[in-house]
Amino acid sequence: MSRERPELEEEQALGFSTVIASTVHDMKNSLGMLMQAHSALAARLPAELGDSREQGIIEYESMRLNGMLVQMLGLYKLGVNQLPLQPTHVEVEDFFQASLARHDNILRSRQISGTYEVAEDGLMGFFDAELVDSVVGNVINNSIRYAQNAIHLRAWVEDEQLVLAISDDGQGYPQRMLDAQSDYVLGINMSSGSTGLGLYFGARIAERHQRNGVRGRIAISNDSELGGGEFRIYLP
Repeated sequence: MSRERPELEEEQALGFSTVIASTVHDMKNSLGMLMQAHSALAARLPAELGDSREQGIIEYESMRLNGMLVQMLGLYKLGVNQLPLQPTHVEVEDFFQASLARHDNILRSRQISGTYEVAEDGLMGFFDAELVDSVVGNVINNSIRYAQNAIHLRAWVEDEQLVLAISDDGQGYPQRMLDAQSDYVLGINMSSGSTGLGLYFGARIAERHQRNGVRGRIAISNDSELGGGEFRIYLP
């Protein structure tokens, strides 16, 4: 029985990946329209309905799904070298404020406090704000899911690298994830619902940032000031 040439198999695989990426892009656009329509509708609701638990669930799950679609598209573009890095000078306090503002309704509906602190006034970073924001947004979503009462964002400089940290007061990361720090492709875990996609995407985005031979990286621990899990992204 003859086998197809490796080149042909590779072309077919790439073609299939392109179709999937195109479909994901269309799904993301459709979801974006739904989210806009929902926001417009929610704005016309009485306050007691606008802050309801059901509204919070819709907003949270919509943002979570949008984040996963963004990650899938980003990983596809990384695979075909079509995800350019566009770093700019970013004021970290403004960056944190914008990140929390996008989650404000969800935080309020779940009665979770969202706070931030920077090590010094006017702290600046040089990174791709859109890509890093997609990583931070995904972590905030996960923190909201597991937090009891609070999430906290921190930023400081360590060994000439900007460190952005997101922590919560939940139960922390499971030991299996802490033990797999060198390999964030953890596989699907049906008991936790985790695919490891967010951490893998975060690691890939971090490592694209480099300076003087030093690449960015991520790290997770259960040593947060709030007593739960903490995610860190290091940006040279």
